[in-house]
Amino acid sequence: MLLKVFNDKVALGNAAAEQAASAIRRAIAQHGCARIIAATAASQFEFLDVLTRTKEIDWARVEAFHLDEYVGLPISHPGSFRKMLLEQLVRKTGISSYHLLDGDAVDLSEVLRRVGSELASAPIDIAFLGIGENGHIAFNDPPADFDTEEPYIIVDLDEACRQQQVGEAWFANISQVPKHAISMSVRQILKAREILAVVPDARKAQAVKACFEGDISPVAPASILRTHPNATVYLDRNSASLLSPALQNVLKDKSQVLVTR
Repeated sequence: MLLKVFNDKVALGNAAAEQAASAIRRAIAQHGCARIIAATAASQFEFLDVLTRTKEIDWARVEAFHLDEYVGLPISHPGSFRKMLLEQLVRKTGISSYHLLDGDAVDLSEVLRRVGSELASAPIDIAFLGIGENGHIAFNDPPADFDTEEPYIIVDLDEACRQQQVGEAWFANISQVPKHAISMSVRQILKAREILAVVPDARKAQAVKACFEGDISPVAPASILRTHPNATVYLDRNSASLLSPALQNVLKDKSQVLVTR
């Protein structure tokens, strides 16, 4: 897994979007289409804004899946990830093949089966991720399930995760944040041919340190990215600020470093 550090989230977003665009173009050139997984959250704004304005991407050949959605939240709610996916990616690019997780559907098992079947029907070329303040990827809060092979699962959201959503102003207070969500499973995320994680801001610094300097463990869910053969994590100086002085010095000199298991 490769760590890359940039001075600010704008520079981070530009560089991440360049890598993402190259991966999409390469997939289309190699097999006629690109299957992507897109994270949608406040941390992804700059990255997705640049990516959706990038020229020479044939978005008509892109099929998009998203990572997670709250159980019981309507798509009209500002915090709905379906709403964000449509606004931040689909409508800006004209992607016509996309798969929404209907978190307020009457039959959630049918949603998991239907979207999970589409997701697992062919390899994913690149997955765009964020990392939560508690170290989660998608909504796999600690201790995350590293074992299930199901593409999508129903998960309980911990208090730290729910409080993050309040801090990002999607909800007025924690009582309004749903306690359950649909989440892509950890093992399904790892099946992507390439993973690109965009992780700016000081509020992510503790999670970054725990996941990339501690043990690979379900209590630090994003640590599992260190086992992937083609994962890149984009940080800014704020999110990298708690990494060890030795690692920060290497990153300062080289702007990137390989982190192994």
